[in-house]
Amino acid sequence: MNAPSNDDAALKALAGEYTPAIDPDTPLSFYARDGKLYVESERLVPTALTAVSATEFQLGPHTTFRFTPAGAGTTLIGLQEHEAPVELKRIGDAVHHLFPHYERREAMIPVRDGVKLHVVILTPTEIAGPVPILMQRTPYGVDGTTEASFFAQRPELARAGYIYVGADIRGKYQSEGEFVMCRPLANHHDPKAIDESTDTYDTIAWLLKNVPNNNGRVGVLGTSYPGFLAMMAGIDPHPAVKAISPQAPMIDTWMGDDFFHNGAFRQTYGYDYVLGLESTKERANVDYGKDAAGKPVDGYDYFLERGSFAEDVKRSGSPMLPTWKAFFDHTAYDNFWRSRGVEHHLDEVTVPTLTVGGYYDQEDMYGPQEEYASLEPHDAKHENFLVLGPWRHGSWALTTRHLGDLQYGEPIGREYRAQIEAKFFGKYLKDEPGFDLEDTASFQTGSNTWKRYAHFPPVEAKATAFSLCATGTIAAGAECKAGKVSYISDPANPVPYRHRPIQPTYSDGSKWGPWLVEDQRFVTDRKDVAVWRMPLDRDLTVTGEVMADIFASTTGSDGDFVAKLIDVYPDEDPDPAMRGYQLMTNEEIFRGRYRTGFDHPEALKPGTVEEFKWSLHDVDHVFKKGHTLMVEIQSSWFPLYDRNPQTFVPDIMTAKPEEYKAATVTIMTDSEHRSRVVLPVVNAN
Repeated sequence: MNAPSNDDAALKALAGEYTPAIDPDTPLSFYARDGKLYVESERLVPTALTAVSATEFQLGPHTTFRFTPAGAGTTLIGLQEHEAPVELKRIGDAVHHLFPHYERREAMIPVRDGVKLHVVILTPTEIAGPVPILMQRTPYGVDGTTEASFFAQRPELARAGYIYVGADIRGKYQSEGEFVMCRPLANHHDPKAIDESTDTYDTIAWLLKNVPNNNGRVGVLGTSYPGFLAMMAGIDPHPAVKAISPQAPMIDTWMGDDFFHNGAFRQTYGYDYVLGLESTKERANVDYGKDAAGKPVDGYDYFLERGSFAEDVKRSGSPMLPTWKAFFDHTAYDNFWRSRGVEHHLDEVTVPTLTVGGYYDQEDMYGPQEEYASLEPHDAKHENFLVLGPWRHGSWALTTRHLGDLQYGEPIGREYRAQIEAKFFGKYLKDEPGFDLEDTASFQTGSNTWKRYAHFPPVEAKATAFSLCATGTIAAGAECKAGKVSYISDPANPVPYRHRPIQPTYSDGSKWGPWLVEDQRFVTDRKDVAVWRMPLDRDLTVTGEVMADIFASTTGSDGDFVAKLIDVYPDEDPDPAMRGYQLMTNEEIFRGRYRTGFDHPEALKPGTVEEFKWSLHDVDHVFKKGHTLMVEIQSSWFPLYDRNPQTFVPDIMTAKPEEYKAATVTIMTDSEHRSRVVLPVVNAN
């Protein structure tokens, strides 16, 4: 290895702007200064690299750049140790970006019950004031909030000039008090009552009085749990709150976010997330351990071997955690869960609200769609806005043209942030022009174009039934001949929800993020998956809510139903990566015991045909001519969802091994039992 060099001429030979082919909108610029090689980007503040040799440099412990001679190119050796190397090509001279300086300080803010909440405050020192306050509250810790992290996470807003506040919520990291998962709303007529809304109100009141040079206006934003907290800022808000942006908010963790979907328990997430968030005041790592050969254990095997969730908890090594206890104590949608359902409190658009969601959000797809729909009837001032795109959880914060193999053709995350988010806060916090969103912006897949709608779904979308025929075909707007399709669902061999091995949710190398766009060919040929197909001789545009309406019987006394709407790409698709690809556009599960109400589970009657109807959520997608529309129905989706024993038991989480039994599931189709999917078709003839 050559010795490190401080030769300016040698360093200048490496200088330039370099970009990866897969993400051409995320270039890095290298340049020599004071005998060192620096790197910066739109998000990365200028940082000196550590020379390992004349052509190899390190950025932190996990990132290495290796340059070819004369700076013709460089190889980025993973931002994390598990990532594959990425080749960067030189495209021109180094580009320098604007990085206004922020001064950092911390504070402990007393709220109405005497508890003190920890905040980090970043104040711009080079932007003339007064300026608004932009705040994010989080359970994930704000100790790392710095000027550099602000630019890394929200570059457009960091350059716009806000007083940025990161706040630890009650009971987490440096904040005092007790943490309660998705704390329910308190009675705000009681001046002593506390919840996330009152903590937000009190935090803002303190900031306005104690942070110099603020203009008296506050915006609140956040993604996921912080998205739920941003929504809390809009319930009985402080008068200074002028705009909020809940992004992928956890609106109702029983109905459709995070922990349950239509009564079906999300086993891996309920185990991993709760153990990580509640076992310490900070956040713990979750590991499934190693097998006899020293390889990481596949999550599929890990949860299958344990059996029930009660056994998961027993073997976790952790004491019973509050949310785990809630899972066992509140098996149906009772007042415990309803009190945490934010949608039940959204009867007024109190401040301008920009809700953001992803069609491929693996955690909180339900939340943003439900929040917008709940607020929309009360939007007299036209201040309820919605942005949807083909993003995984929170990936609108990235600058990329793809999700997995799905290509967008443009950096839609940056487009959203620059053209919508930044201008939204600019309008309501600074009186700046440019925000022109009437109601909804959606990036439509298939056509790969941004669409603007006066309401979502647009009035042009017409609910159209697509019948599932016994022949395995789909009939649009027509009935099928009488018949049935059957399969055997065996809890001992459940259908995996994604390619194996399955890693812990947030572990290094986890494939959790993009799993909703995985090619479904890995399960389509299973005998416990029923499949229907319809080749398309014209484009089919589907914009709005997709519904499954299934008439089925089972030989068991309970059962789950998973419906998947799939776009099958032709074998001759121009993109080699997409040839024959089976891309899910909509998918959701329904637990049969809740068919008459989520608050009172009832056993199914073996052999009796019953109707199961549930939402597969919103979509905006063009199924192109030459593609095939496909629907799949199955009765397990493991280990994302716990296995239904298919024998009715009071609590599936405590089911005994002998109670898990195979069952024959039969999907009916005739004039009386018309199993179908209902699509919001825009271009129906």
